[in-house]
Amino acid sequence: MTNFQIWAIVALLSLFVVGCDTLFGGNQAPSMRGEETAQLTHAPSVPDSLQRDHKTTVYVKLEAIEQVGYLDTGVQYRFWTFGGEVPGQFIRVREGDQIEFELHNHANNFFVHNIDLHAVTGPHGGGMASVTPIGETSSFSFTALHPGLYVYHCATTPVGMHIANGMYGLILVEPSAGLPKVDREYYIMQGEFYTAGPKGQLGYQPFSMTKALSEDPDYVVFNGSVGSLTGEKKLRAKTGETVRLFVGNAGPNLISSFHIIGEMFDVVYGEGGPYPTHRSIQTTLIPAGGATIVEFKVEVPGSYFLVDHSIFRATDKGALGILEVEGDPVPDVFSGKY
Repeated sequence: MTNFQIWAIVALLSLFVVGCDTLFGGNQAPSMRGEETAQLTHAPSVPDSLQRDHKTTVYVKLEAIEQVGYLDTGVQYRFWTFGGEVPGQFIRVREGDQIEFELHNHANNFFVHNIDLHAVTGPHGGGMASVTPIGETSSFSFTALHPGLYVYHCATTPVGMHIANGMYGLILVEPSAGLPKVDREYYIMQGEFYTAGPKGQLGYQPFSMTKALSEDPDYVVFNGSVGSLTGEKKLRAKTGETVRLFVGNAGPNLISSFHIIGEMFDVVYGEGGPYPTHRSIQTTLIPAGGATIVEFKVEVPGSYFLVDHSIFRATDKGALGILEVEGDPVPDVFSGKY
């Protein structure tokens, strides 16, 4: 048998195998089927993990709302929000999903808004397609091609002002195989606020463009205000549980050095990517406009402080939260003082 005859037989066999795969569905990507409305949650809650094993059409609706709230005790600020809180609602979809996105700009607002989702493959991240005048609604669609944890934010000029006033959030595009199961998931997002008065000055505080341009925030906080993750609002877990944190950094200027005092990150998904990149990490950097996913098991009961380890931001500007872990002492791991 000649070499040419052997090559011809191999080629025919390859065509036969490909044909069988096509006919019987072998090695094909899961098909697109059905539709659903996205479950959206306010921080620190996270939508339920996705149990389906196929792509679908997902309807997402957000509303831009400008409203006065409390940045600190006795300190009022006019927040620009997605969904009425800072950060905006958490969006959870699957790799390959087609997202039908709708943005409404509340009729009582004073400004035009839009949205740039870092999970969008397309011009301006959807920003130009979603420019929405007051009282109107804009719609566009995109396919979630790349898995990972992504920031979204308003991108209307001046972009930095819209972000600094609170218009940001996170969208998770789960990989097609899903994420490993954990006991608890939480949503945390760091942001900066630039006020006309110094930190702690009582009363209504307007935005300061001068301080923003100088990158000198009066407040650096988690989830939109001082104390948002302390007191009755602190995060909770029990010894032996695994915890996953979806952590974003809206900026608009500063890099976050995210750290938990008394815990190590067993697994870090660097810069919000869909797969683990580091293990046994003490502090992880989150760029402005970026995100990360961290996972860890809690072994010892007590109060664990979540901080930006650019430490004056935690001790003096508000970047401080608490994870309260309940359970029996584990003296073999940590004795406490004696």
